[in-house]
Amino acid sequence: MAEPRAAADVPVTDLAAYQDAVRLVLTSDLITAIHPRPGVLDRVLPWADQLTRDLHDLFGYTLIATTRHVRLIRRLDGLNPSRGKVFTTKAGKPFDRRRLAYLCLILGSFQRSRVEISLADLVRQFGPVANTIEGLGFDPLVPGHKAAVVDVLGWLVERGAMSLSDGSVEAWTRGGGGDALYDIDHDICSMIFRPARPVQHLTSSAALLEYVYEGNPDAAFENAAERRARRLLLEQPVVYYADVDAETAAVLRRDDVAENLARLTGLVVERRAEGVMLADPSGKFTDRPFPGRGGAVNRAAGLLLGKIADLLEDPGALRRVEAPTEAERQRDLITRIDSALPEGGVVHDLAWSPAERAPAPRREPELLALVERHRLEELIGELYERFGAASFTGTWQQDPHGLLDAAVVLLAELRLVRPVPGGVLVLPAALRYRNITLAIPAPPKGQLDLFDGDTK
Repeated sequence: MAEPRAAADVPVTDLAAYQDAVRLVLTSDLITAIHPRPGVLDRVLPWADQLTRDLHDLFGYTLIATTRHVRLIRRLDGLNPSRGKVFTTKAGKPFDRRRLAYLCLILGSFQRSRVEISLADLVRQFGPVANTIEGLGFDPLVPGHKAAVVDVLGWLVERGAMSLSDGSVEAWTRGGGGDALYDIDHDICSMIFRPARPVQHLTSSAALLEYVYEGNPDAAFENAAERRARRLLLEQPVVYYADVDAETAAVLRRDDVAENLARLTGLVVERRAEGVMLADPSGKFTDRPFPGRGGAVNRAAGLLLGKIADLLEDPGALRRVEAPTEAERQRDLITRIDSALPEGGVVHDLAWSPAERAPAPRREPELLALVERHRLEELIGELYERFGAASFTGTWQQDPHGLLDAAVVLLAELRLVRPVPGGVLVLPAALRYRNITLAIPAPPKGQLDLFDGDTK
């Protein structure tokens, strides 16, 4: 089947502007007049019709665009833990389970008939419901509970779902009768929470995945493998042939699919024997620039990767072990998520259960270099000794192992390493940085810096 041409009706002179709109839609959880920043909505809306066609024809995605907001509804082939990073505090810390639960309860407490609500009324509505949930609860005398509410409200205000019209949330936090009044934008609230299926109908997190809707993906539509390949290239930093089925790998090896996505996004195709990626030299299509000036974690991850590359130069330095398959990792992730599903509340007569897929043929096991945990700790210790603890900022100055953990998470999200019990496996794309350049800036700041092209 012929590959649908991306941006087919876009003149060459306007292609850069269209690619900018594509990148904004794909990297924003929601676009409003103020989120992710003023002016973004105006750059996207002129291209709404073309975006809707391209994103549907190429990926099966649905774009909802009005004059006030834009939201992309993705279809999932697999679960991706890093997508939860959409939910963060103003300080950049990921929402914990309490904050995620409060967000759902607060959104659920809004009534269409109310266009404004005081913070005191809001707490009176969602607090009793929270207290009926074992292990959650809400107690205004517990500082952590109030702080969670403040973070959730800040997240909603940032997206325009709520706006402060009077009072002060800080006054409410301090107590003593302080209150705040918020206007509610119900349209944006409804755009924020749009699950693919009613959550009360799910018996497993796997029921959110694509094949529930399409049954057997190969029989549901002719270009199932093409869509899977496009989604992988778009959503993942790098796609390894060993992680996908043979049909999808064959599509990924074709030039037309990757080149078409390069035209859509403005990225650059990079191919290696092990896989393919869309690289982002400009840094405009990534939520995790690497290497770059992304703080201590980003820099430590780059330094760590450089040291790991040195180890790989010595054939006997690291032992190679069999890597778990992508299917095995997905099953493990689904099992861990499902272990936290509530036993009650499922509407069983309308329940959606995951469809069974035929198991993929077993391939020859992939052998990857293992860097054991003790070796990683030695490497981070060498970095602290070489550059001084102060160069890793006050947050991590006395916590090298904490910085190591954060750096490993970043490298795993970039699909450069794969955490396993006892250490990490080094993925092929990590060798892309074996000649990474290190430089030490001026002594006053004492910070480390890395210079190389940003990648998606």
